[in-house]
Amino acid sequence: MKLFGSSGIRGLVNVEVTPLLAQKVGAALASQFEGGAIIVGRDTRLSGRMLEAALSSGIASCGLVTGTLGIVPTPVVALLTREMEAEAGVAITASHNPPEYNGLKTFDTTGMAYTTEQQAALEDTIERAEFKTSSWSRVGRVEEIDGRRFYIDTLANAIGFTGEWKVVCDLFNGATCTVAPEIFNELGCRATMLNAQPDGSFPAGNPEPNAESLARLGRMMRETKASIGFGFDGDGDRMMAVDENGNVPSPDRVLAAYAKHVVEERGGGIVVTHVGASMCINEAVESAGGSVIRTKVGDVHITEAMIANEAVFGGEPVGAWVHPEVHLCPDGILSALELMLALEEEGKTLSEMVADIPDYPTLRAKVECPNNVKKRVMDGVSSNHGEAFSDVRNVTVVDGVRIELEDGWALIRPSGTEPVIRITVEAREEKRAEELLEASRSLVRSLLGE
Repeated sequence: MKLFGSSGIRGLVNVEVTPLLAQKVGAALASQFEGGAIIVGRDTRLSGRMLEAALSSGIASCGLVTGTLGIVPTPVVALLTREMEAEAGVAITASHNPPEYNGLKTFDTTGMAYTTEQQAALEDTIERAEFKTSSWSRVGRVEEIDGRRFYIDTLANAIGFTGEWKVVCDLFNGATCTVAPEIFNELGCRATMLNAQPDGSFPAGNPEPNAESLARLGRMMRETKASIGFGFDGDGDRMMAVDENGNVPSPDRVLAAYAKHVVEERGGGIVVTHVGASMCINEAVESAGGSVIRTKVGDVHITEAMIANEAVFGGEPVGAWVHPEVHLCPDGILSALELMLALEEEGKTLSEMVADIPDYPTLRAKVECPNNVKKRVMDGVSSNHGEAFSDVRNVTVVDGVRIELEDGWALIRPSGTEPVIRITVEAREEKRAEELLEASRSLVRSLLGE
């Protein structure tokens, strides 16, 4: 598709994501329905209000009501779309990208992100300009909605702690600023909030929680002797956890440990993650009596597979976790609270919880590859991987080619944004990981004729 990527539409403001595009998306969305409402929320980006106005005008031109939530995390948009039985929802956000980016993420009436098929249908409507505009007397209108209280109550009712938690959160000046302080306070936590002022210029740095950007949170935790810490991305659908020592554990290991907890609690079940996640997730889930399904990268693919397979949990190592018992959108604050509840139930700190999960070496590389030969190269990887790897146990081709071996795996997939083939490998030993990386790189280069 030309517009939609793995997480909606995203690009540079006024270059790739323009008010005209937003207006067309609004009109295309509204053209699918005979009346009703579309819920719209935005993160703190400076361009958010501009795109909201354009999107709303497109929706109104086709006769629907736009319910605007203002600045809220993306999961608030998803949850309110479902609870208000709206026809669709749109989050105006570029998640963790720098401030010059923005985007549009669409949700259906169940609060689940639009599937690939639904996105393709929208693109087709936009490309053909087949909008069902209304007569002058039947145009839609914009209504402001305060959905924060409902979201706060939903999370507070889903979680109940027995002890007192001392928490530090870095909000990165993003959308969680509007709800996180009140939620943690309502649940009785002693919470310190860093960068808690909504500011779309992101003075605290790009709103992308990772080991480097969470160093300041770790320092604050050590100073305050906090029990746990969390960093939230710009639109609040992802979280990264920091342990009681102020360290950032591998997000794959945190995902594996929590998935294991859920499966043990449910007495089995399916967990969904993507093809690039660590094999420690399979090992942890299977040891608890569950099984793992892998999908393409992107939370929409994970959510689709969760519904199709009645999964008990799903998520990506970047911290986009889906808790189907509450709603179907990745939710950073909910995930933080659920992780805290799991720690409380197990009587462990975060470092203790992940201690049983092995930390396998993972290596990455990329090989330059013209876009017009990517398909030929990937077809060759699919049919010739046996020449590079002798102990293949399983091959998955849902997103690139993932080759599972006795002591590791290799994922070879074409980049969707660059003229390169990306390679990710993992093994139980560093030397073996290096061997798998070199074998993968050699296979790709041989198919390129190098």
